Amino acid sequence: MLQQVMTAPGHIEFREAPVPAPNAGEVLVKIMKIGVCGSDIHVYHGEHPFTKYPVTQGHEVSGKIAALGEGVTGFAVGQKVTIEPQVYCGRCHPCTHGKYNLCEELRVMGFQTTGTASEYFAVDAGKVTPLPETMTYSEGAMIEPLAVTVHAVRRAGDVRGQKIAVLGAGPIGILLAQSAKALGAAQVLITDISTPRLELAKACGVDFAVNTKEHGFGEALEECFGPDKADVIYDCAGNDTTMGQAIRHARKGSTIILVAVYAGMANVDLAVLNDHELDLNTSMMYRHEDYLEAIRLVNEGKVRLEPLMSRHFPFRDYLAAYRHIDANRETTMKVLIDVDESEV
Repeated sequence: MLQQVMTAPGHIEFREAPVPAPNAGEVLVKIMKIGVCGSDIHVYHGEHPFTKYPVTQGHEVSGKIAALGEGVTGFAVGQKVTIEPQVYCGRCHPCTHGKYNLCEELRVMGFQTTGTASEYFAVDAGKVTPLPETMTYSEGAMIEPLAVTVHAVRRAGDVRGQKIAVLGAGPIGILLAQSAKALGAAQVLITDISTPRLELAKACGVDFAVNTKEHGFGEALEECFGPDKADVIYDCAGNDTTMGQAIRHARKGSTIILVAVYAGMANVDLAVLNDHELDLNTSMMYRHEDYLEAIRLVNEGKVRLEPLMSRHFPFRDYLAAYRHIDANRETTMKVLIDVDESEV
């Protein structure tokens, strides 16, 4: 089989490797589609602090079962699936208390351990989640980032009837805005400094989309939601500007949740955070229940993934996909790698 290997930042090779035989308790998956995310781009540029080279990438993935290892039940050859890429110890305090996404020894496929960018991938059956047969493989490869946003919405508790603000209209921001609406939020405002991204957010059903180069965030909150502003603000951009906006303009006693990975140390006004008794919370990846909820939301038509699919590249054009993303940052949402081009 063909396997992608990033040997150094900016350098990708394709190697011939034997098709793995699934061990007991494993499933062999024929990989169909792989999504490229911002963390993959950090690896491409040599800027991911927890990834060493060489590394086979791929953690947003869909495929179909090719073979079952001994003792595996509940799956069938040919079944559509996705893979949850977290590798956790199962022994530490978070793991033994239902929070394996916070494992003390957490590794992620495609970063600290081998990813799925191969024509076939053998994986523990416990990390395989079935997809509805009506779901496309392209949609299946986007369940992972959608699960990130489902988990983030749930970090605020029950959002039914609430007014939600999302800072940053990248793929995660738009998916989070859709997830919040799908999970019952009354209204959602999204902000960015990119008009094309905001237009896409509106096309996906977000209530309000505001360019903060033209209108201040505080002004936008009151114009869209009234004097009580937002119940929850999600930072999906992750920089001092957006976090500063959130802290400065949040309603007293409300909640801010950081979803984005912050680049470097933060320089924000903790005095205002304290004085306004704001709850500053965070969100880290997902758990299995978030995958199941993400699949349900797509299957029921409550979240639209197709508008975020910017372009497909053949498997051997992995490097071209990265170069395209770099050259089209403002207009590119989700690039998909077609490991198998025969099916959508």
